[in-house]
Amino acid sequence: MNRPVAGDEARSFRQFSVRTYECDTRGRLRLEALLNYLQDSAAEHAERLGAGVADLIKRNLTWVLSRYHIRISRYPGWKESLELATWPCLHQGLFALREFEVRDGQGTLIAAASSSWMLIDLKTKRPVAPDERLGPYPRDPRRAVDSNFEPLPVVVQADIERSFRVRLSDLDWNSHVNHVATIAWALETPAADFLEKHHPVEIEVDFRGQAFFGDSALCRMQELSSGQDPLTLIRIIEEQNERELARLRIRWNA
Repeated sequence: MNRPVAGDEARSFRQFSVRTYECDTRGRLRLEALLNYLQDSAAEHAERLGAGVADLIKRNLTWVLSRYHIRISRYPGWKESLELATWPCLHQGLFALREFEVRDGQGTLIAAASSSWMLIDLKTKRPVAPDERLGPYPRDPRRAVDSNFEPLPVVVQADIERSFRVRLSDLDWNSHVNHVATIAWALETPAADFLEKHHPVEIEVDFRGQAFFGDSALCRMQELSSGQDPLTLIRIIEEQNERELARLRIRWNA
């Protein structure tokens, strides 16, 4: 594989092979599985940099994902080998950016993502500046997705609504719903015949609240455009108290 120049020690590389249980009905890697690759790579790299969640919890700190912008140009199939690169990027005030690139066995870039994280003080439940609490660590200023994480619009009139009950298996070690489960709800909101013909190629997510075991999440979807590349907005709220959990904008392709 032709590995891109890392530039410095800020980048981490991991190898993955697409497994059968990670594939959809067409034998392609499901987006949720790809997101788990990203999550696992970020967690492993943060741990090596001394900023992993297990170590942070001992200091009454944790990471919380705030924004995500993902682009996928091709979904790999069963048994394909992938190389994932991730690196901490810039700090924007209280937000720490982390970037991702996924390449196939020929070295072709097939997916890229940019994410924005907050470091939370578990005692005060408030964000704190990463530079002040973590100290210096290697960073690479290059962006995988040049996103400014613009505000996402609210769903005005829902075309489809779908509810999901939070399961224990949806929770992470912060004891709230993992971000991959939240995105998975949104991906299952469109009608089945739509999902049989389309796959997401660009996803923007604004995580706005936490959900817990026993909660009921209501996904409200509005179709902004149709045709070959439909664009949808999805707003997720906690059904009983209408607490907002997330907003998503998803571009699909046939």
